Amino acid sequence: MSEPNPDDATLRALLERVRRIAVIGASPDPSRPSHGVMRYLLGAGYTVIPVRPDGAEVLGVPSVASLAEVAPAVDLVDVFRAPEHVPAIVDEVLALGIGALWLQDGVVHPEAAARARAAGVQVVMDDCMLRVHRRLLGGPR
Repeated sequence: MSEPNPDDATLRALLERVRRIAVIGASPDPSRPSHGVMRYLLGAGYTVIPVRPDGAEVLGVPSVASLAEVAPAVDLVDVFRAPEHVPAIVDEVLALGIGALWLQDGVVHPEAAARARAAGVQVVMDDCMLRVHRRLLGGPR
């Protein structure tokens, strides 16, 4: 059984604290959920860096191929990748000392999440950052 996500007070504090977010799997395609979430996060005042191996620009923001290329570092990594990619993403998060990891709806990897939590990373799994932000803090519609 995996550990539950943080309670609302902890999630609110996390969303108020972070300023720079890397979106792994951000898509330039407006029909993709990652595109809509990134647009929302930009509208909510966050600095958002798309992470895409192909270097495509997303919503006018140049992408980087990996978390290691993001400078300055980010406060949170938001993941729109299949669950099998999560262990490698956790490796990068831990190597770079990033303090928070958000796995979007359907992105579930209990073992990798437990490893991140054990290293002190705040983890949210299988939940939508846009939906949680809107519920707890309001924001752009």
